[in-house]
Amino acid sequence: MRKLLFGVPLLLVLGLLLWWWSRPEPLPVRLVAVERGTVETLVANTRAGTLKACRRSRLSFNLGGQVTQLLVDEGQRVQAGEVLLRLRQDDRQARVSEAEARLRAQRNAREQRCQQAHLEQRDLERLRHLAERKLAAADRLDQAQTRANLSALVCAASTALIAEAESQLELQRSLLDQATLRAPFAGIVAQINGELGEYVTPSPPGIPTPPAVDLIDDSCLYVEAPIDEVDAARVRLGMPVRISLDAFRGRHFAGQVSRIAPFVRDLEKQARTVDVEVRFAEVPPEVILLTGYSADVEILLEEKREVLRVPTETLLDGQRLYRYDAAAGRLRETRIRSGLSNWRWTEVQGGIEAGARILASLDQEGLADGLAVRPEEAAESPP
Repeated sequence: MRKLLFGVPLLLVLGLLLWWWSRPEPLPVRLVAVERGTVETLVANTRAGTLKACRRSRLSFNLGGQVTQLLVDEGQRVQAGEVLLRLRQDDRQARVSEAEARLRAQRNAREQRCQQAHLEQRDLERLRHLAERKLAAADRLDQAQTRANLSALVCAASTALIAEAESQLELQRSLLDQATLRAPFAGIVAQINGELGEYVTPSPPGIPTPPAVDLIDDSCLYVEAPIDEVDAARVRLGMPVRISLDAFRGRHFAGQVSRIAPFVRDLEKQARTVDVEVRFAEVPPEVILLTGYSADVEILLEEKREVLRVPTETLLDGQRLYRYDAAAGRLRETRIRSGLSNWRWTEVQGGIEAGARILASLDQEGLADGLAVRPEEAAESPP
């Protein structure tokens, strides 16, 4: 009996020691504090957007010819109306000179014909005075009348011939001007496809060819980006937008929605999108933007400031999270009431108070209600 009294406590002690040594170690976890901040409802692009210029012209000649003057270089800034390229023009210039000479000849001919018509009219008037005094025969008066009428008609026809010559001159000048490529607006020459002495030809119908000059107006830039068709119905013109560019990581630029495409793209059958255009509100002078940059946009649909919030990645099914019970050293599954939400933050409308510490990430394995844990560090304050 005495041995039994000594043996049972000994077994209990050994059992406790065995449990102590074999018990699972508390899981190290990272915690964050529930604090107040801004929560937004956003619509983001589904694929990378592109920075584009409001005006971009791919200029080409509408006739063929040999390049005789190349007056700009790639990257050069030009003004509206500035000459960029010229084709061989000696034959067209000769046609212009020929048309000018023909016009001068027609004007001289009109002057002669109209002077003759004036002379014939004066002779007719003199014969009429003589006929009234019976000093001129009637047949001579009739002949003078006919000559005056014919001369007047020839004079009038000369005006039509001059108009024809003027039109021909305008045509030849237009053909001459088509051999000169001018900038339709001020901008930067992005690309030149042609060298001195090369022969250029216009694009055949339906067959695109590289432009002679690619001109970009970099004074006005915007971002074109696709958004999911489901989100497009909530987007409105003028909504504020945050623009981020891969070339300027960590920086955001303010903008506004300036256009929403009136149709849905189905480039990918399972991802139908709507293109939106976003204009920059203001670009800092030290930032140089280049067309073609990849860009992302976040369209702000709704915003709440100074509300209780938690990181979205801490939520289970959007309504539950793991709260740290400091007294027991364990996680407690807690249900909350959520409000606005985005990929980063979720508004908390009830179920937890400010300052509470919660599990920062659900990426660890073995998480469960009542799990013993050990905080790796003090609670972090989210930025």
